[in-house]
Amino acid sequence: MRTACGLLSFDRSKPAGLPGDIIPGTHRVEHVVEEVAAATRRGIKGTIEGPYHVPGAPELPNVSTLPIGDEEAGAELLFQGQVTSASGDPLAGARLEMWQTDDEGLYSRFAPGIPEWNLRGSVVADDQGRFAVTTIRPAPYQIPTGGSCGRLISAAGWHAWRPAHLHLKVSAPGHAPLTTQLYFKSGAYVEDDMARAVKPALVIDPWPTGDGRCEVTHGFVLDAAS
Repeated sequence: MRTACGLLSFDRSKPAGLPGDIIPGTHRVEHVVEEVAAATRRGIKGTIEGPYHVPGAPELPNVSTLPIGDEEAGAELLFQGQVTSASGDPLAGARLEMWQTDDEGLYSRFAPGIPEWNLRGSVVADDQGRFAVTTIRPAPYQIPTGGSCGRLISAAGWHAWRPAHLHLKVSAPGHAPLTTQLYFKSGAYVEDDMARAVKPALVIDPWPTGDGRCEVTHGFVLDAAS
């Protein structure tokens, strides 16, 4: 079922492209590291990075569109907001590195036939820390279930799905960087993410603009570097 702001249900089963054996172990280690880092954080708390980050994405201005292939489907999404310090000051020139799946639940650089930097970019905020990025709403995806990963999931009675999400690494000079994922309210698997990475503060709720698109405003608060 499709709404103006994307998918409420999803029945594809395409793996995102990594060997399944590395996924559960990687997520467990990342959770421990992230929880230690978040224990003293005053600003926005993050979550795991996941295995699909690729450094060196194209640099984009504060108002921009992520690279999107000509044949890309998916509901258009305007993601906008501001990056500030824990004291509320705007962080000029803050950087938001973004990456996500396409409408088929696939990541560029990890699946064949997708443009190299599809739905990946490094957005530089303006002098008030503001940004407005046009992209598409991503899709949920099923992690690879071959080998020992598949046997573990089967034995534990788990499903192998991750909810749709936007990945972000947010940084600014003199401030501690933030790695996070943003999920979609009422989206499939938000309540039972196989990676257990969803937190209430990371759930966004885009609204339809009346022209087949949707938009959401979400801010980021960074702690001063220690």
